[in-house]
Amino acid sequence: MGAYAQGATYLVEGGTTFALNALVQRAQPTDTVRVRGKLSGPTIVVDRSLVLIGEEAEIVGDRSGSVIEVNASKVIIQGFRISGTGRSSIEDHAGIKVTNGTDVHILNNTFDSCFFGVLINGCRSAWVKGNVLRGNSNEEVQEGNAIHIWKGDGVRIDSNLCLGHRDGIYLEFVGNSLIRGNQVRRNARYGLHFMFSNNDDYSGNWFEMNGAGVAVMYSKQIGMLGNTFKQNRGASAYGLLLKEINDAVIQDNVFLDNTTGMLVDGCNRVHAANNQFRSNGWALRLFSNSTGCRFEGNVFTGNTFDMSTNGELMLNDLTGNYWDRYSGYDLDRDGRGDTPYRPLGLFSLLVERMPYAVVFSRSLFVSLLDQAERLIPTLSPEAMKDDRPLMRPPQVDG
Repeated sequence: MGAYAQGATYLVEGGTTFALNALVQRAQPTDTVRVRGKLSGPTIVVDRSLVLIGEEAEIVGDRSGSVIEVNASKVIIQGFRISGTGRSSIEDHAGIKVTNGTDVHILNNTFDSCFFGVLINGCRSAWVKGNVLRGNSNEEVQEGNAIHIWKGDGVRIDSNLCLGHRDGIYLEFVGNSLIRGNQVRRNARYGLHFMFSNNDDYSGNWFEMNGAGVAVMYSKQIGMLGNTFKQNRGASAYGLLLKEINDAVIQDNVFLDNTTGMLVDGCNRVHAANNQFRSNGWALRLFSNSTGCRFEGNVFTGNTFDMSTNGELMLNDLTGNYWDRYSGYDLDRDGRGDTPYRPLGLFSLLVERMPYAVVFSRSLFVSLLDQAERLIPTLSPEAMKDDRPLMRPPQVDG
């Protein structure tokens, strides 16, 4: 903030947004405006480089548009409670809406029941950090996204709390960016949804109880490290969906109690390592249109189905994972099984083709069929096996 705040400092104490707008129009670039108390009224327009600091400040819009619109570079907005956006099926109204700027920082604000919380269009080097964004509906048609970024580069989305919106975080055409440390819960559709966004890293985020989990689509050079995907449940829900992703690293994540932990569809060269799949319905659904994907060092425990696929072709590699259903032996005591483990059971293949058959999943006959398929595979792809499964789960630091 200090790098920007080099001009004069002004103070606004309560009243209407007209007074703040008038002061912004008189201010010079790099000036600082401090706001105390509650302001209400029409949209605040920031069209020059300024620092806006809220000191126990609240801004309530008139529900006709966005609360704050930024059309400038090198702007900081920090410490406000923001509410009162308009709602529309045509216009994207937001608590803070930024268009075509560079180095815009949105820090430590609270957004209450805004249609969109933070909406950024066509910006570089934006930083959205430490904000709390609370929607008020679990129906996606009634809410926009908590954080929505379209066509950006070098964006940082850091340590935000996103609740009760349509998507928690939505990115499209956003490259070379970092999304880390966010808590994203109970959003109606996706916790995180991004498309056509390359060279991005997602680390240390927590995605819990979102409508359909996290969807990652049509992108390349993606890193997803140390995230938690928890209790994303429903007929079409998953912890993480990878759709047509190339050259991704999925590492040190936890997939816990999801309908499907990870679904891999049409992906190339995905390296999934040291992830934990615990107590999911399907731990991993690896579709046969994926190639060159490698799964190693992962832990599969307590899942209804360890794996499933939708075809006979298998051009991917499973190696050195821990499977709690593995009952082989380790005569040479190197920590790896001497016989392969086939995680794909006959019943999981059947359910992939006939989903309603899942009601029979606990029957003794189904268990016998699965054991027979693993011993003498007849339907599962020959290559879908872990030749050197781990005898014990690897130690997890911390």
